[in-house]
Amino acid sequence: MNKETKRILLGIIVAVTVICYQPLKAEGPSKIEEKIIKTFNKEVGAETIHNAFLSVRSKSNGIGINETYGVDDPTTPFYTASLAKTFTATLVGMLVDSKKIGFHDKISKYLPGDLIAELHILDGVDHTSKLTVAHLLNHTSGLPDYFEDEPTQGANMMTMLFTEPERVWTPEELIEYTKENFKSKFAPGTAFHYTDTEYVLLALIIEKLTGLSYAQALSEYIFQPLGMKASYINLHSKPSDGIAVMAPLYAEEAEISTLKSLSADWGGGGLVSTSEDLYRFMSALVEGELVTEATWEEMNQYTPESKGTYYGYGLRKWNLKELFPILPDVTLIGHSGSTGSFMYYSPELDTYFTGTFNQTTMIRDHIKFLVKLMVMIKKNSK
Repeated sequence: MNKETKRILLGIIVAVTVICYQPLKAEGPSKIEEKIIKTFNKEVGAETIHNAFLSVRSKSNGIGINETYGVDDPTTPFYTASLAKTFTATLVGMLVDSKKIGFHDKISKYLPGDLIAELHILDGVDHTSKLTVAHLLNHTSGLPDYFEDEPTQGANMMTMLFTEPERVWTPEELIEYTKENFKSKFAPGTAFHYTDTEYVLLALIIEKLTGLSYAQALSEYIFQPLGMKASYINLHSKPSDGIAVMAPLYAEEAEISTLKSLSADWGGGGLVSTSEDLYRFMSALVEGELVTEATWEEMNQYTPESKGTYYGYGLRKWNLKELFPILPDVTLIGHSGSTGSFMYYSPELDTYFTGTFNQTTMIRDHIKFLVKLMVMIKKNSK
């Protein structure tokens, strides 16, 4: 277990233990909603939180919450970071359903040879020809992460966002930058390593097969059919309703919403959306409106990521009881973002959680917050 996971687990244990041992009698929807909103308001009391959004929806529990902090209008769009990975994976799934691609196809079938030449070199052996679409989707390719891995020279992208704030990155430049500055981790299919590099490649495959830009494909296949009028790809498109500037995004005290270097967050990030739009998407995905049952089942074939955490095809699953035995036996399925963004469904609670704290320091704490809400809902549903 890595240090990051240990910190998350310790925080969850501390945050939830008291709740687990406090008696909570079953209450009506309005009472549990009050408790959820109170917990949200306490969370956003931290000095580092400038704006935040929360939606909690559960038909079976009668919960319907759409709260904001620091922003008057809940329809204000916000940067969702890695939540885009679920959208990219869903687009691939839709292309699988239309027989345009297979999950286990080699990526060399769809991407230019010069782009992926020597993409995966490990101990002098070229593994590029072995890479499949599935390897990219579930982070088992062994490719490095240009965002946060240690480069062989220079700086990684997380640093360059701030040192070169005006630079606009193309997808091809991102792949070349990765090949020139990072080393592969392991042979394809033999381990797990979370990397945005894979999702740049997936978005390029989507462009190849649809004849559309990645942003246009999202709009045509997902946003328009679901009525997601406030959703778009940062620096690449605009929302169909043409309203509302993106809520300010923070990295500690630095406001980073206007950085052109955020163009590097593409395919695996860069999605701008609202809590309502994210709920529309996640509920449509879960309820079978976007992909077939067979494709949804394959997307939910999980690879172990860390204790209590698993990764499917653009989907992360948290098993609370595996994280700590006193937690309820419930799961979250969806995705998180480095900005404290979240889009999850709990099958056991029949509840959707979408929103963000719009602050990179909340990369861990947003999960602790969601666990608190799940414990409350679980106790109330007994």
